[in-house]
Amino acid sequence: MDLSGRVALVTGASRGVGRGIALGLGEAGATVYVVGRTEVEGTAASGLTGTVHATAREVTAAGGVGIPIPMDVGDDDQVATAIARIAADHGRLDILANAAWGGYERFTNGGLVFGPFWEQPLVLWDSMNRIGLRSDYVVSSLAVPLMLKSEAGLIVSVSSFAGQVFIPPVAYGVAHTAIDRLARDMAEELRPHRVTSVSLYPGLVLTESVQATIEFFENETNRETPLFIGRVVAALAGDPEVFDLTGRWLVAAELGADYGLTDENGLLPASNRERHRGSNSS
Repeated sequence: MDLSGRVALVTGASRGVGRGIALGLGEAGATVYVVGRTEVEGTAASGLTGTVHATAREVTAAGGVGIPIPMDVGDDDQVATAIARIAADHGRLDILANAAWGGYERFTNGGLVFGPFWEQPLVLWDSMNRIGLRSDYVVSSLAVPLMLKSEAGLIVSVSSFAGQVFIPPVAYGVAHTAIDRLARDMAEELRPHRVTSVSLYPGLVLTESVQATIEFFENETNRETPLFIGRVVAALAGDPEVFDLTGRWLVAAELGADYGLTDENGLLPASNRERHRGSNSS
């Protein structure tokens, strides 16, 4: 996909799926504003590697232009400042990828708790709904006026099959169900402006967090890399018919098949749709 000249903003891009999306857009030649909280290696709350500066350098090395914006997407003023910077630099925004997420720190900082929702730390709800659902809404709300100046605006909100079936913990499923609804309802109000809004379902992605706790996923052989998700987002952004998909939740592996994409290993991950089909859905 050739996205040369296209301007993108990716949240949660210090590491994980956000980093993969930024790199996928960079491969396609886009200018990518890389948003994340981690500025200095080793200072992340999760204890994981990755910074906004490192991701921005990787975007540039991949063929795009990476521009780091260290910030907390939970701070509305910082979000507004970032959008104002993009407006000053380019006068428009073509692609927004909402990939920021919270709550996974407990997997890598010694706070992992299994069991029902009443045994989970209450802060888990705040993490997943503040740095996740709320940030998707705020960033989209502040970015859309700039996206209306694009000829083909695209908003991708990273979600999960937890939006359709029960995947614990409870806070995780509730947040993703709401993210799906947010993407769908934004699509309705954006429809007259031809701005596409979709939610995207990755499979098991080999993020830094997953790799740090890989013993919990030993039986899961169907895996994807963050870069694969980035290639899917780049393909959506380069699809002249992408508006036909607006308002839908989409499976990354299925889009990969449709667009003829492969992961870093040259293979196409399988869709998890059939695996979840028999689960108790809402």
